[in-house]
Amino acid sequence: MTHASSLISALRSVAFNVPDLALAEDFYTRVWGLSVAAREPGALYLRGTGADHHLLALHQQDGPAQIRHVTLRARSLQALHQAAASALAAGGRVVQDATELHSPGGGTAVKIADPHGRIFELVFGDTLHAETAAQADAPVRLAHAVLNSHSVEATRAFLEQVLDFSLSDRTRIMAFMRCNSDHHSLALGDTDNDALNHIAFVVADTNAVMRGGGRMKDAGFGIEWGPGRHGPGDNVFNYFIGPFDIVIEYTAEVQQVDDSYTAGQPSDWTWPPGRVDQWGISAPPSAALKQAQRAVFFAPV
Repeated sequence: MTHASSLISALRSVAFNVPDLALAEDFYTRVWGLSVAAREPGALYLRGTGADHHLLALHQQDGPAQIRHVTLRARSLQALHQAAASALAAGGRVVQDATELHSPGGGTAVKIADPHGRIFELVFGDTLHAETAAQADAPVRLAHAVLNSHSVEATRAFLEQVLDFSLSDRTRIMAFMRCNSDHHSLALGDTDNDALNHIAFVVADTNAVMRGGGRMKDAGFGIEWGPGRHGPGDNVFNYFIGPFDIVIEYTAEVQQVDDSYTAGQPSDWTWPPGRVDQWGISAPPSAALKQAQRAVFFAPV
């Protein structure tokens, strides 16, 4: 039976190393619809219209883009210590002991790595914004981060044992993991690599997903998959390749579930030949998208 995590309340943000901070700022503010929450020397923090202090933390570093960490909001200070102990027991590492953060957003955080090098920052007591007035097609918050895994069941076990995530659905190529009422906040792509698959940003509604697709197209970033409506999660989507091969998604109407939700299995999620979503109007993901979904890895620590 699927359940909400007793330790983690939400996905908050994702941090990246990028080779051109000015280009990233221009794209994510002018085109994608985020706004600047804070700056530090060599770093930029970008927010949506929701309460989270920031959704992206971007750090200047030469070379290909890398994930620094995925930040999850913990339910308590005790959850930080419990997750750190559980990470060690599950074959992972504690990258940073629980400490007060002095970077934008603040709070107390612990940083752990799973056995294959995925780095999760757990934060409690971080700064929240007053939510701004709704904007027609600006991102509100993160919906989910999808991480590829060459060993999905091992990665799933780590998330379950260490962070108390639960499986909301399993398809032939994806394990969807839940920590709150969103159908999934993390998902694991069943692949031969451990790269970032994509990160998804919630916008207000289906119209905003479509308007965002038009705006991106006007800016020279074509839709690489979509528009469509997924099976697991029931969310509307458009996928794009942002700067530095970071795959990003506009999404809306993410399915809300509770503890009565029964996890589906691959046999529950099959499409007729030629169909890749509920609507059946979108072409399959582009070759460029599939390549970009193998390009961005966690930075070694």
